[in-house]
Amino acid sequence: MAVTSFALADYVVFAFMLVVSAAVGIYYAWVDRSRRNPGNFLTGGRKLTALPVSLSLTASFMSAITVLSFPAEVYRYGANIGFYSLSYLMAMLITSEVFLPIFYKLEITSTFEYLELRFNRATRLLGTLLFIVQTILYSGIVIYVPALALNQVTGMNLWGAVISTGVVCTFYCTLGGLKAVVWTDVFQLGVMIAGFLSVIIASVILQGGVINIFSDSQHGGRINFWDFDTNPLRRHTFWTVAIGGTFLWTSIYGINQSQVQRYISCKSIAHARLSLFINLLGLWLILLCAVFAGMCLYSVYKSCDPWTSGLLSALDQMMPYLVMDVLGDYPGLPGLFVAAAFSGSLSTVSSSINALAAVTVEDLIKPYASMSERQLAWISKGTSLLYGVLCIGMAGLASLLGPIFQAVISIFGVIGGPLLGLFTLGILCPFATSKGALSGVVLGLAVSLWVAIGAQIYPPPPEMSRPLSLTTEGCNFTMTDSFSWTSTHVPTLQSSTTTAPVLINSNRPALADWYSVSYLYFSPIGTIITISVGLIVSVLTGGRKLNVESRLRLTKEDTSLYYLFKLIKDRAMRRKRKLDLKKDRKKTFGNPNPAFCDVELDLPQSSIST
Repeated sequence: MAVTSFALADYVVFAFMLVVSAAVGIYYAWVDRSRRNPGNFLTGGRKLTALPVSLSLTASFMSAITVLSFPAEVYRYGANIGFYSLSYLMAMLITSEVFLPIFYKLEITSTFEYLELRFNRATRLLGTLLFIVQTILYSGIVIYVPALALNQVTGMNLWGAVISTGVVCTFYCTLGGLKAVVWTDVFQLGVMIAGFLSVIIASVILQGGVINIFSDSQHGGRINFWDFDTNPLRRHTFWTVAIGGTFLWTSIYGINQSQVQRYISCKSIAHARLSLFINLLGLWLILLCAVFAGMCLYSVYKSCDPWTSGLLSALDQMMPYLVMDVLGDYPGLPGLFVAAAFSGSLSTVSSSINALAAVTVEDLIKPYASMSERQLAWISKGTSLLYGVLCIGMAGLASLLGPIFQAVISIFGVIGGPLLGLFTLGILCPFATSKGALSGVVLGLAVSLWVAIGAQIYPPPPEMSRPLSLTTEGCNFTMTDSFSWTSTHVPTLQSSTTTAPVLINSNRPALADWYSVSYLYFSPIGTIITISVGLIVSVLTGGRKLNVESRLRLTKEDTSLYYLFKLIKDRAMRRKRKLDLKKDRKKTFGNPNPAFCDVELDLPQSSIST
């Protein structure tokens, strides 16, 4: 495959994004130089407002995975991942009503502090270690993805790009702390949206309008929203995306340190709740852009698929390929798209590094060492630098994990699911004991790992994953230095359609169907097993006699729904009292005058003198 190099304008746009990101870190390092304490570095002094926090929440997990892999997912499997919009809504509601009130009122820096308060130190350490493993693996993937994009469109050395991403991210995160991370996220989210829109607008112009793109996607089977099959083995249906996605995104927004650390840095719980729902609008916008970009991919390459024709080695290269195909003649726009992919990764990895530093200081250092605030602040910066280096090193694993989108979801499902179950036990189950919590999370993790590893060995058959057909019938190109390999010729030969090869072991064991469960159900499996086992063990170990502090469990006064219902009830009662005139008579006219008697006298006429 020929590679087209960046023009000067592309490098300028890309460099501008990196310079602004680094400048924000330098700015906050200078502004906060006199307030060197871990609280200011890790939580921004708890003085942030809803708007920047909400945009940071959106950017944190709308990474290069979203920019590159979501459109490729739509191109190959259809647009039913759009049901994530429902998952986002449910996750925000659950987070706002269940997890946010507990973490905010405790004023903790690390979410795992809660586990020690509610259970014991062993539970806290286990949760911390699981989070560290999960986050380093995830960060390695999102560093690798934009490096792949750069390698695809510029020919830049792959590992040179990996190291560049990690170094820039580690630089501003280590210098500026949470404030730098939040405000660079705001800027980078804008770059991500601009990059998406540039590709979408160019594709719409190329294909002759939005209607043509929808028509092509409809005829190609990409608009497959109405799939309500309840079979849990199906890769993507309404139920797998809506239910599995709700568990997945609740584990991210409800208990993941990267997200919790942001909304508890708000100056009030009202700002924290508002940030979640403004963030929801951002998630919907990014998802809409990603899904429509996938439709654009199919519309442009419906008759000449670059992947099955051998021009690309992986589906995750489709978006960079489209960028150079439709934007190559517009200097600066390819650079904007690559800047968007890089922005997604920088925002995510910086959030992860800051969160890793927080849990390391709060969970692994402070409980065991007596240090001054200034010393802890320097240790926070040092651990940020250390984790930046580790994330760069772990990026090498990304190439071994198969399709990037599914790999990311699998990591969060396998580890995030049991952790979600662990926190849910503590917050919603007042009789859950430490023995029950530890037993539940260990078994939940073991089963999740078992299923995930089995799915790699025995992948689901094509009838369960249902990849959509692709064709090379309309290809009309030669291997030149040009990326303009699109064609308007509509294929007529069925033999030209292909599907991706799926390696299936002919000696599939009896449990093969269990291994073939949709990867989106990894998180619910881990959560449900953790809660179920935790409850059973807790009952058997005397949990019914347990007395838990009210601040460690969810009460009705913690939820906004309680105050909403109370407001509605109060208004209804006031209206009822206004209509009940007999009940209000004494309040309206006062008490009777004791000088008079309002009892009717019934005296016989004979007793009245005349």
